[in-house]
Amino acid sequence: MNTRVIGVASVLWGAGILLNRVIGLIRESVIGRTLGNGVETDLYLTAFDLPDFLNYLLAGGVLSIVFIPIFQRYLARDDEDGGWRAFSAIANPLVLLLVVGVALMWVATPWLTRLLFDFEPQHFPQLDRLVRIVLPAQIFHIIGGLLAATLMARDRHALPAFAPLVYSGCIVGGGLVLGPSLGAEGFAWGALVGSALGPFALPLAGALKHGLRWTPLIDLRHPDLRRYVLLSLPVMLGVSIVALDPLVQKYFASSMSEGTIARLGFARTLMKAPMGVFGLATGVAAFPTLSRLIARGEHGEAWRTLIAAFRMMLVLAVTAQVALTVAGAEVATVIWGWGSGRFTTDQLAEIGRYTGLFCLALWAWSGQLLIARGFYAQGNTWTPTLVGSLALLAGLPVYWLLAERAGGDGLVIASSITISVYAVALLILLRRTLRDPADPGPSLWRALLRLAIAAGCGIAAGWALDPLVPADWLALVRGAVTGGVGALVCLIAAWALRLPEVGRIVRLLTRRLRRRR
Repeated sequence: MNTRVIGVASVLWGAGILLNRVIGLIRESVIGRTLGNGVETDLYLTAFDLPDFLNYLLAGGVLSIVFIPIFQRYLARDDEDGGWRAFSAIANPLVLLLVVGVALMWVATPWLTRLLFDFEPQHFPQLDRLVRIVLPAQIFHIIGGLLAATLMARDRHALPAFAPLVYSGCIVGGGLVLGPSLGAEGFAWGALVGSALGPFALPLAGALKHGLRWTPLIDLRHPDLRRYVLLSLPVMLGVSIVALDPLVQKYFASSMSEGTIARLGFARTLMKAPMGVFGLATGVAAFPTLSRLIARGEHGEAWRTLIAAFRMMLVLAVTAQVALTVAGAEVATVIWGWGSGRFTTDQLAEIGRYTGLFCLALWAWSGQLLIARGFYAQGNTWTPTLVGSLALLAGLPVYWLLAERAGGDGLVIASSITISVYAVALLILLRRTLRDPADPGPSLWRALLRLAIAAGCGIAAGWALDPLVPADWLALVRGAVTGGVGALVCLIAAWALRLPEVGRIVRLLTRRLRRRR
């Protein structure tokens, strides 16, 4: 029953995230084709770092994770009024902090941008304007996240899952309509409008349908406000690799050649497509079920449920990892190269190379999203944040050293090393706190080893095939052939190594095809 609930929710989140990633790739294509590969794109991508950091400081990334168990506890007691009182007690101070934080960061923007980034002096006024346009969007993202949590606590996932589609679509629309005249500012205005219409308005509509009762009074003594603050505090104070890796990369890359930040950002976008579809979808879908199991004291069942979902997600993520590692340059050419005239062949190849290096740790980027939720379901937000902070601090010398010696390639390799160490450390700690020694469930380490071997076989097969494919073939065809063969070889190798998840995936696909007939 637990895996079925997670499966249904995963399908919803997977579909929503897949569509959002597709729109995201269209968005990146429009950005690249409109703004090009130069400093204006670097400025646009950098403009989101300060607003995102404000979101991070106010624990926007864990809002639903912290609030879902709180709201579920009231629903379990059939006290929905109490749940909405808890919502108001948390939301009202949060809105006040957001307004104050946005205002302070608005005033301090010129000082902060010059402190954190290393652009030429003439570019900072435009960067400041972009930052100030997208800053208010955080109000809609954070309050919308809290509203979405009330829906997810009821296992109502559709509106939260599809809200990001509106956000990305508005960025694309803003770029297409305003980009030719306003440049990067057109995309920034699209992001602001999209944050109001998608992440905020859709969850608000769902919450209203389910009886939203948001009172304006501030109750600083409410016990759930204190609980929210205590659980969010580690995220507010921490400097985790998960949140700050893009900022660290941009800091080092801002002193490199023009467009490096943009090319790193485009490559990260390609890597995040399967990461979201497999890792984020599974993590978000599994969290309400894990929370309920742990609340009932069924820690062993929670561990088995998590590991079963993790193993299935790993097979899919590693297969995508192989395809993108092999065909990254072709994918970049399809998205940013055809007919744009904005990118050279070398620049597209660089995006593809960065993508392949990012994808060395795709399993870790995807997996940590689910592993961390095993801690959050126990009410433990300290461990993921502390481990992530230690991983980042230990990794900073690696970033500096590899950036000096290998430029953008070195930055991506440093990122992949650091996130992999973080994921492994987190998994070891979760195993100690959640696993039932009498019934440990399916093995994970053997699955990881077999998948690593299968991935190596798939990448080797794709690279070996690449020189045999005619150079004059369209990039789409070349990528489909080499990436597809690499992914297929990976799956065959995983099946030969007796990973049962491969058989389940094949049976699921077979059933779907038979139904269509």
